[in-house]
Amino acid sequence: MNVRLRATIAATIVVAVALGIAAAVLVSSLKGSLERSANAEAARKVVSAVPMAVEAVPAQQATLTTVAPDPDVQLVNAATTRAAIPWQTTDDFAVATMDVATKSGTITVWGRASLAGAEEALATLNGLLLPGVPLLLAVVAGMTWFSVGRALAPVAAIRTKVADITARDLHQRVPVPDSGDEIAKLATTVNGTLDRLETAVERHKRFVADAAHELRSPIATLRARLELAPPTEDTTEALADLARLQALAGDLLLLARLDAGEPLRTEELDLGQVAAEESARPGKSVVMDISPDVVINGSRGHLSRLVVNLVDNAVRHAATTVEVRVYEKDGEAVLEVLDDGPGIPHEHREAVFDRFTRLDEARARDGGGVGLGLPIARDIATLHGGTLAVQDGGLVARFPMNRTAPAYVKPL
Repeated sequence: MNVRLRATIAATIVVAVALGIAAAVLVSSLKGSLERSANAEAARKVVSAVPMAVEAVPAQQATLTTVAPDPDVQLVNAATTRAAIPWQTTDDFAVATMDVATKSGTITVWGRASLAGAEEALATLNGLLLPGVPLLLAVVAGMTWFSVGRALAPVAAIRTKVADITARDLHQRVPVPDSGDEIAKLATTVNGTLDRLETAVERHKRFVADAAHELRSPIATLRARLELAPPTEDTTEALADLARLQALAGDLLLLARLDAGEPLRTEELDLGQVAAEESARPGKSVVMDISPDVVINGSRGHLSRLVVNLVDNAVRHAATTVEVRVYEKDGEAVLEVLDDGPGIPHEHREAVFDRFTRLDEARARDGGGVGLGLPIARDIATLHGGTLAVQDGGLVARFPMNRTAPAYVKPL
């Protein structure tokens, strides 16, 4: 349940309780006031009828007499039982009595006042409250929903923008509303955090790029010296380690360029031709099933690196055979690199695209990578507006056809 709905429900419940209490107090107060007015009217009639009652009705005469000027006043002698008086059993009148001493004895003067006006007033009030309270609650709920929605609109904009920002576009900032309230302060704080994060990430990217670049020259020099040295077991192992170090430096430098979002130099390429040229790997049998004229726009160097990384990964894990397929489907260019190895478990099919992730930790260092091949391949696919995913039997890359590849495409 979101904040907007919770606020609307809470406000409606609070107003409903307040209106219920207010309505109950109002009805009770009005009823009491009207009843007191009727009782006062009945008492007034009794008091005004006392002088006439002393002269008009001797106590020993009739047991129940109505005073002629006012039918709502009756005189009762002491011998009459109260049960014989019908007024005291009705709820339609307020009744008042007064005992009056006369020469003939004590008589009781009874007076009454109608409660019809009070009942009518209460009925009118109830007729207004019953439909009015729900209508007012509906208005309160609607206004609360609208007001909270407007108040939270900047929060939704901030959330949407933050969700849209990735490590590739930390230059973006969330919108800051002009309200000057806590939400504006939150947006300002988020932008300040993004400033610091962008600075840290850029510093990290520059460090990786500089380190990888600076490593290339001494690595190349050391490789040349080892190749010129007399061949021994130590020099052979050193050259193998140096090759892995050289590949790592190259991968880090490429990642730094990809993270920086450098513009691509694109051209029309036959994806099948690129795949065929880069798929010939020693040590394993690579079967090719390539359809002609699968043309996309992209960078030849980047796409070649993608194919090499996927084929190297398949060769490393295949039992005997690697198959490379290129075809067109649903307006997309599809590149599949399959192998007959154990495959990637379902629970790890996204983790393999995290940098420096190695699922087969027990493999020999000579045969394993450092966990950058697939992340680089996905970054290249994303940079070309495509996707790279794991499927049963291998990996599949999809690219849009017949359009210019963008200079930068934000990763999904």
